Amino acid sequence: MDTAAGTAADRLGFRTATEADVPSLVELVESAYRGDASRVGWTTEADLLDGQRTDPEGVAAVVNAPDSRMLVVERDGELVACCQLEHRGEHAYFGMFAVRPALQGAGLGKLIIAEAERLVRAEWGVRAMHMTVISARDELIAWYERRGYARTGEMSPFPYGDERFGIPRREGLQFELLTKSLDERPGPPAVA
Repeated sequence: MDTAAGTAADRLGFRTATEADVPSLVELVESAYRGDASRVGWTTEADLLDGQRTDPEGVAAVVNAPDSRMLVVERDGELVACCQLEHRGEHAYFGMFAVRPALQGAGLGKLIIAEAERLVRAEWGVRAMHMTVISARDELIAWYERRGYARTGEMSPFPYGDERFGIPRREGLQFELLTKSLDERPGPPAVA
């Protein structure tokens, strides 16, 4: 059976980013989270933060770190998504996840996160995936919960005053740790 998700998955290519990808990755991450262009998608942070989401130095640090990988996702040769994977002992950290705004809501995100989970289990043998999400992002947290991630209630402060991460538009922003056990064998793909 040829489903829309199956068709999209067949056309996706995954690879590890190189230094040459840094400018395109910065543009992708910025387009998914900041400014008016990000409002096309549903992952925008434009109502919470102004300024930049990342910069070339931050992305290059992920690309070049020994226990880290920036996973690039291409469809028909075009960069459409990315995510950071960092090996942290028995768990991996998942971050800098971005999908082109015009492609959000089409099922790519769940395919990409599933591949990221498969990859860190296979290559690093980790038992869990961790991530941090701005706790005010209820819709985004609910999306991760539908993918098996659990809220921990463990909070860390937003770096107010460090414009490398954005300029907050309100007080009280903080990150919440979400976790997922990767010990279970994945079942059949979920139907949207």
